Amino acid sequence: MKTVTRDPMYRFLIVMTIASAVGLQSWQTLFNNFAVEAAGLEGKHVGVIQSVREIPGFLALLAVYVMLILREHRLSALSILFLGIGLAATGLFPSFTGLMLTTLVSSFGFHYFETTNQSLTLQYFKPDTAPWVFGKQRSYAAATNIGIGLTIFILASFLNFTNMYLLFGGLVTAAGLWGFLQNPARLDITPQRKQMVFRKKYWLFYFLTFMAGARRQVFIAFAVFLLVKKFDYSIQEVTVLFVVNNSINYFLSPMIGRSIIRFGERKVLSLEYSGLVFVFLAYAYVESRYLVAVLYILDHMFFNFSMAIQTYFQKVGDPRDIAPSMAVGFTINHIAAVVLPAIGGLLWMVDYRIPFIAGAGMALVSLTAVQWIRTPGKS
Repeated sequence: MKTVTRDPMYRFLIVMTIASAVGLQSWQTLFNNFAVEAAGLEGKHVGVIQSVREIPGFLALLAVYVMLILREHRLSALSILFLGIGLAATGLFPSFTGLMLTTLVSSFGFHYFETTNQSLTLQYFKPDTAPWVFGKQRSYAAATNIGIGLTIFILASFLNFTNMYLLFGGLVTAAGLWGFLQNPARLDITPQRKQMVFRKKYWLFYFLTFMAGARRQVFIAFAVFLLVKKFDYSIQEVTVLFVVNNSINYFLSPMIGRSIIRFGERKVLSLEYSGLVFVFLAYAYVESRYLVAVLYILDHMFFNFSMAIQTYFQKVGDPRDIAPSMAVGFTINHIAAVVLPAIGGLLWMVDYRIPFIAGAGMALVSLTAVQWIRTPGKS
């Protein structure tokens, strides 16, 4: 992998990934306290802002048209620039309208970077190295998340919200400017179609991408809520789990990438969904606050297996379809972000177990679907 790490595109994507992690983690860590303490918002306002945050995910497919006028690595850097500007401006507008606008700007930056990051990784790195590159990106992001959490913990004693937003937003903006001045592109890369691509032969990729988005929402919307609501986890205890998860993922993510290279996408995804059936059912029936913490850590670990969905497409898709297909896939992944939390919330009111049992059912469906995966060189 030494030749990979010397590739200008590898260095470019790692720096942009770290900048993206700085932006997202600082926003998530500061948002709720800022919304309540500085902006005086209520739960209904926060809910609307969180919904607005998902809009750019739906619109990720429009990145294809932006690439008609911008090269893809430029769009990637520009996305980080938008993330940084939106983050830096957040502390300057402590109001409902202000938070909606700054959230929208930074979210466009984050989501469009994620789209271009997936696409560039699949274009510039071969199937026997791309999973490892994805793993290293997630490893660096995990380490960055821990660093940002600890930094905010220290800075909160003597910096106000405005200054912290300006600090972290400034760092991300500087990274975006640096990236915009780089030219890591190579001439030997297959040109990408500059139009929307939606093909019947990619049905399995689309389906698995949608199901991965649905699984993500069960985790995001209900797993931590279960820890707090049913098992009375404190902020400190949730923070400890956060640190444990990211520490594990720092070492685990590259190992998962190597496992995809060695064993193939079907086996790796089968392990993920088999494990999730167990995890979601256990969420529904476990009564031990220590065991539920183990489940939460396992759940978070399984998140990293989803990179196999993108590397599966790399092996079976037309090389010219990578960029438009990653954009379409990112939009499909976010369809569940609006539908499932609302439905799951209503079902929670009937019985908190229902969303998790439904999650186990979705994992079982996904486990069945991945058995259709066939890639060159794998049985």
